[in-house]
Order: sequence, then structure tokens, then C-alpha cells
Amino acid sequence: MKKSNGTTEFIMTGLSEIPGHQTLLFVSFLTMYLLNVLGNMIIIVLIRFDSHLRTPMYIFLCNLSFVDVCFTSSIVPKMLANIVSETKTISLVDCILQLYFFLCFACTECFLLAVMAYDRYVAICNPLHYMVIISRRLCAVLVIGSWVVSALHSLLHSLMASTLTFCGTNKVHHFYCDMAPLLKLSCSDISLNIMLIYTEGGLPLLIPFLIVLASYARIIQTIVKIRSTNGRSKAFSTCSSHLTVVSLFYGTIAFMYLRPSSTFSLSSDRIVSVVYTVIAPMLNPFIYSLRNKEVKGALKKLLSKANFLNHQ
Repeated sequence: MKKSNGTTEFIMTGLSEIPGHQTLLFVSFLTMYLLNVLGNMIIIVLIRFDSHLRTPMYIFLCNLSFVDVCFTSSIVPKMLANIVSETKTISLVDCILQLYFFLCFACTECFLLAVMAYDRYVAICNPLHYMVIISRRLCAVLVIGSWVVSALHSLLHSLMASTLTFCGTNKVHHFYCDMAPLLKLSCSDISLNIMLIYTEGGLPLLIPFLIVLASYARIIQTIVKIRSTNGRSKAFSTCSSHLTVVSLFYGTIAFMYLRPSSTFSLSSDRIVSVVYTVIAPMLNPFIYSLRNKEVKGALKKLLSKANFLNHQ
């Protein structure tokens, strides 16, 4: 473990230690990060300023876009700085902070995706009572609850990680501070951390996932009962974008964390991590906008208004 003036530092190996790959990695991740921020901020602006998009579904989508920006921002800027830096170090305090924010935003995304699945369930299975069930008060409770539970969950695991003692090599074989590579560096007893991960740690992933499965099971049952092909197509189109995002996010994150620790491979896990930390948040605004007439309509109106103001 490398110590300097009483502080502890780790060396982040990133995705590749080959010098020739650094420029390509920097350009690729900078491009994806900028697309992420731009795309999600456009979604947030459209929902904020278009009155037709101030419905529960778009309120949840606005929060999801904000989480996606924060989620990637907790990882990519430091990663880009390490790529162009010769030292590629991160202090123990900064590492624990990054772990906290990574867990917080990842868990919030899980809960928001579950909330959005429930919203689609009510919209398709109980359309006449939708505005009564999904009230503004319930929206606020679901969104705030998602943030609070995620913050407490990430605080617990971050505090547990901060109690660990690190010795031997100080190389973190990852491009951000995740729990698995940190536990591999610890020379203290990690049995309590492991137990916590496989008990409470899985709940913020498992519970939302079960809510998503239950919601879509009922949605599919309802859609199958619709007699007209046009009606089935219309009903499915209202949740197809969300189902795509859920499949992309949960598919990769479940592969990472819902498997035995003996099967962990840091080299392959780093590649899979790129999907749900960088690629999925970047694709989300495009998935929702390309298949959503209301979002595309709001974007056209915003562009038309901006063009009109420029010509005045």
C-alpha cells in the first residue's frame, strides 16, 4: 500500500494499461460521456418546459435522466483524468466517496425503473383509474423514497468499506472504485462485508427486479386479452422503450452481482461494467426519444421556438 504524508492512495489500472490504447479510450469515453450529458439534459429540459410532458411517466423519466447524468459523472471524469495522468492515483477517501455515489445512483436507477414499470402497469391494466392511483403525491413519495433508500443503502456499504485495512499491492484493477476489487485488496477480515453484500446488498437490485417482473407479467396478460391488433400494438408501444432500458440495465448488472464470487473475473467484469455505467445511460435518452412521439413533438416545438427567436 502506497502511503504519502499519512494518506493512502490506490493506482487505477483502468480498462487497459497499454500506452497505445489510451488515446482511443480517452476519445471514446469522452464522446460517450458528452452524448450522455447532452441527451439526458435535453430530456430534462423538454419535460421541464413542455406542459404536455408533465405527467407521472415523464416525471419519472426526468428523474431517471438526472440519475443517468449523475451516475456516469461519478465515474467517467475521474477515469478520463487518470487516462491523461501519469500517476493514475486516487486517494482512499476519494475512492470511498466514489463508491458511495456509484452505489447511490445505481440503486436509485433500479428503484426508478421499478417505479416506471408500476406506472406502465397501472396505465395499461387500470387506465380509467390511472390519474387517481398515480397521483402527484404518490409520484413524490415514490421518487423521494427511491433516493432516500438508495442513499442509506450506499452509506451502509461505504462505511463498511471504510473500516477495511488495505495492504500489499495498491493497484485497483478497474476503472472506478467498486466493492469487488476493493475487497480483493483488503488484508483484514471481509466476512462481514461479504455477508452484507449477499443479504442486504442484493435487496436494492432484487426487489425492484421482482416489481418489474410482476408488472410486466400483468401487462402481458392484459395485452394478450386485447382483441384488436392495433390495440395490442398501441398498448405495447407505451412500455417498449422502458422494457428495452430495463433489459439493458438489469441484464448487465445482474451478470455482475447476482452470481457466485468464485466466478468473478476482473478483466471481463471491467468490460461488462462499461455497459451499465457508460453505454446504457448514454442510450437511454435516445431509446425514449426515438420511440416516443410526444418527446419528438416536444423537441420539434423547442427547436422551432429557438429558431423563431434567432430570426427575430
